[in-house]
Amino acid sequence: MIHILFDQSSAGSLRVAFKEMGMDKEEQIISFWNMFSIGPVQRLHEEAGQEARFDWMKDVMNDELGEFQEYTQHFQKTIYQIRSIPEGAAITIWTAENAHEQTGLRFILDLLKGKNNDITVINTTKSYGELFNTGRRQYTVLHSGEINPDKLQIIYDQGEGRVLTDHDKEDYGNEWIFLTENRETLRIWRNGRIVSVPEDYYDPFIIQKAKNLHRRQETKDFMKSARLIGEVLGHLDQYVGDEFLEYRLRKLIEKGVFDVEGSLIAMRYYSVKLR
Repeated sequence: MIHILFDQSSAGSLRVAFKEMGMDKEEQIISFWNMFSIGPVQRLHEEAGQEARFDWMKDVMNDELGEFQEYTQHFQKTIYQIRSIPEGAAITIWTAENAHEQTGLRFILDLLKGKNNDITVINTTKSYGELFNTGRRQYTVLHSGEINPDKLQIIYDQGEGRVLTDHDKEDYGNEWIFLTENRETLRIWRNGRIVSVPEDYYDPFIIQKAKNLHRRQETKDFMKSARLIGEVLGHLDQYVGDEFLEYRLRKLIEKGVFDVEGSLIAMRYYSVKLR
C-alpha cells in the first residue's frame, strides 16, 4: 500500500503508527510540504506552472533559514514519486476537510490520471468524529496533522475509507480543472466545497483580532507580530498556516494599516500596532 499525505506532521505520525503496528516495512508513505490552499495552481503538473507557484511563494515565505530551495526540491521530488507509482499499486490518500488537503487530493488525482490504480480516500475529519466524538465534548479536526499516531492507527484499522469509482475520479478531475482556471491565490473550505476567494480575504479578520488585543492590553502599545498571528490562527475555522497570515500582515503594513518596529526579516523580529 502507498499512502499519500499533505504535511510532514501527519506523515510522521502515520510512520509512528505503522511502526507500532509492525507495518513500517510494508507501507510506503509519500508526503508534500506544500500548502495547497494558497498560491497559484494553474498548469501545476508542468514545469512552467511550478515555477510560477515558486515565484509567488518567494513573496509569502520569510526564508530566514534558507529553506526555500529545499522546499522547491521536495515538491518536485514528491511529484516524481507520485508519477512513478506503478500500475496496479493500491493507494490510500489521507485528507481532512480543509481547502489545503482537498485541493491537494484533486491535484494528485490529476497526476495519476490514466493509471489503473485502486485509490481509497480516508476522510480524517469524518473518521475522527465517528470514532472519537462519542461524549458531550465534540472536537472537529481541521487538518490531519492534528491527529496523534495512536488515533491514526485506530482510524486505519476501524475507519471506513472511500474507494473511488471512475465516476468519482472524473468528478474530482472536473473540479481540478475548475480550480486551475481560477486566478485567485487563496482557497477556503465552505459547505463541503473548495471556494476561491481574494487574497485579502483574511485582512479584516486580522485587523479585528488586533483591535481585540489592543482592548485587552488597554493600550495602543506595540504587540509582537507572532502574538497577533497566533490570535488569528487560534480563532480561524480554516487551515491556512501562519506564513500566509504573516504575509498578509506585511501587506497591511505596506498599506499603512499597521505601524511597525523592528525588522521584517522574520515574524519574531518585529512588533505592530494599528495606526
